[in-house]
Amino acid sequence: MIIKNKEVIGTGIKVVAELKDKEIARGYLYFLHNDLHDKPFALMEDVFVDEEFRSQGVGKKIVHELIRVAKEKNCYKIIGTSRHSRGAVHNFYQDLGFENYGLEFRMNLE
Repeated sequence: MIIKNKEVIGTGIKVVAELKDKEIARGYLYFLHNDLHDKPFALMEDVFVDEEFRSQGVGKKIVHELIRVAKEKNCYKIIGTSRHSRGAVHNFYQDLGFENYGLEFRMNLE
């Protein structure tokens, strides 16, 4: 048996909300491909709203834009992750239509 590496190209975007030239919220979206599907999937990462601007709809606007772009890129799914301890974030995502679909397994490399 031989194990080989094959380059897979991925791209991404950062969506930001700015107020007076200050970034108050952000979210990243990465577009990835695998051999199981003809269409790409999107990974939503590091969605963050400055504490001063939370509960004002800013995060919802960021996530809606991430979803819109994922649809525009013809993704068949969008994945968002959150730590177990972030119940309010889980509710936020579920209110936006995301489903609790499984577990994320992670290994920190630094």
